[in-house]
Amino acid sequence: MPGSKVPPYALHHPRAWGADPLDQGTWRFSLWAPQASDVALDLGGDRLVMAKDAGGFWRTTCEAKADGPYAFVVDGQATPDPLARAQMGLDLMGPSRLVDPRHHAWTSEWAGRPWEEAVIYELHLGTFTPEGTFEGAMGKLPELASLGITALEIMPVAHGPGRRGWGYDGALLAAPHPAYGTPEAMKRFVEAAQAQGIMVILDIVMNHFSPEGSDLERIAPDFFDPAMSSPWGTGIAFAKPAVRSFFTDLALGWITEYRLDGLRFDAIHEMKDPHSDTEFIVELSRAIRSRDFGRPIHLIAEDPRNNPVLIRDGLFTAQWDDDFHHAIHTLLTDEASDYLEDFAVDPIGRLEHLLARGFAWEVDEAPEPEAGLPLYGLPWTAFIIHKQNHDQIGNRPDGGRLLTLVENARAVEALHAFQLVSPFVPMLWMGEEEGEHGPFHYFCDVSEELARKITEGRKEQFGKMFGRTDFPDANDPATMDASRPFTEPDSEHALYWRELTRRLLALRHERIVPLLKSGRTGPATVVRRGKYALSAAWPFRDGTITAYINLGSPSDDPAPTMAPEPNDLVLGDIASDPYAFALTVSRT
Repeated sequence: MPGSKVPPYALHHPRAWGADPLDQGTWRFSLWAPQASDVALDLGGDRLVMAKDAGGFWRTTCEAKADGPYAFVVDGQATPDPLARAQMGLDLMGPSRLVDPRHHAWTSEWAGRPWEEAVIYELHLGTFTPEGTFEGAMGKLPELASLGITALEIMPVAHGPGRRGWGYDGALLAAPHPAYGTPEAMKRFVEAAQAQGIMVILDIVMNHFSPEGSDLERIAPDFFDPAMSSPWGTGIAFAKPAVRSFFTDLALGWITEYRLDGLRFDAIHEMKDPHSDTEFIVELSRAIRSRDFGRPIHLIAEDPRNNPVLIRDGLFTAQWDDDFHHAIHTLLTDEASDYLEDFAVDPIGRLEHLLARGFAWEVDEAPEPEAGLPLYGLPWTAFIIHKQNHDQIGNRPDGGRLLTLVENARAVEALHAFQLVSPFVPMLWMGEEEGEHGPFHYFCDVSEELARKITEGRKEQFGKMFGRTDFPDANDPATMDASRPFTEPDSEHALYWRELTRRLLALRHERIVPLLKSGRTGPATVVRRGKYALSAAWPFRDGTITAYINLGSPSDDPAPTMAPEPNDLVLGDIASDPYAFALTVSRT
């Protein structure tokens, strides 16, 4: 409620790691460095002794001033706080900044939104606006709200190398990158989004650190487990209590101190933890669920194993459903290599299974043993469907969006309609709302040697998939500049797509969301009505959603003559158009 006061201590998460404010100007400083022989605190040039406890933590408590510099000195060498809330500047190895989260002047309360209302908009903060900052992004929030967007999923903002990057190679995971703004600027952005009724969900990475700019392997080698390697380097020793507390503080700090509505966890299948009785991701989600934040907290998983257990057990809210992308992409583009190969055999069949069950694969038929488990009647909102995302576009040599890859734009329109009014949670990639054609590339700002290794790795991984290796130079600032969307915002094409998006989402919020809130009552009925045509009916306590879609051929067995109510939807003719969509929503 505007004008109401938020108790400052409600927006502070006390930490076991790093610098934490206490009372009357006193701070506690803690660093886990069990193998170090000497650790001291450098507080604005003053050197203070730290004492080691039995668990390997070095600690001291002293008076300090907020916004001042500090660093730890480990065996004679200065290092930033691994869980710093901010740095004093861009330098990852420079001093950290003392940030007291209780000092931020929150001016409103926020009760959050139920998950059934979620319409997600994934964005990269640095390319979302010309400024590429939290402050710059605030100006676009009213437009997104007017379209019907209710949730932002922001690609990682953690402080990593240089001034540019996707964010997945963070070095200081609790500090917003200064290229985007200060912690205070990020909090203003979050509050501005929530004032528009938009939830803010942050994408975070817990499976690796940047190969440049992180000093953790030097100061705490036991933080890592070489036996648990990941595609991005040395694995993390999640079995160790101090490591678990680091990542628990990280997650709870983001949610609490930035008043976030949720987190999206990147590649949880690479958070390998075979030595623990309880996997860390389970322990972490339980820790989050055990707290009352005064609003719903939505946890999203990225997990190609299609494992529903975390959602079934009430720990996670939803997960990315890449199967939807893979099925429709192979259907519309004929691309069929690498992870698309299994979908290309019968893409409409995979889509049929997904609409009926949630994923395209379950354990009895998955191409890989881990790629799917029985779904146990999960709510349809447990599955986040997308036509494209940062990975599926940015990992292509051309950075091409779906509209540039299909022969007929009507196919994407029909798919857009289906995605936005289906019972699944839709996620749009920035620019989709206005039919953006411009590319989105992978880009970074790292040393020449690391850039060379990245380029070689991407050519090896994705060059084979697309049959070409002419990737743009990821380290060139022009590559990031070429990735900015909204290239023709006032064009007739963009205006048409924005109005289509607005109309579809208005229908979703008015007719679909009430049924989602009433709860599903049984299985979906999905019928293949032609080579590339399907119908699906999803029953709920308060009614039924029925959709018909053609994605390449008219229906051989068309829907009954459509006489939609005023708020139902028809795009094209299901009986005669190769690309068409129709929807009816009945209430009981």
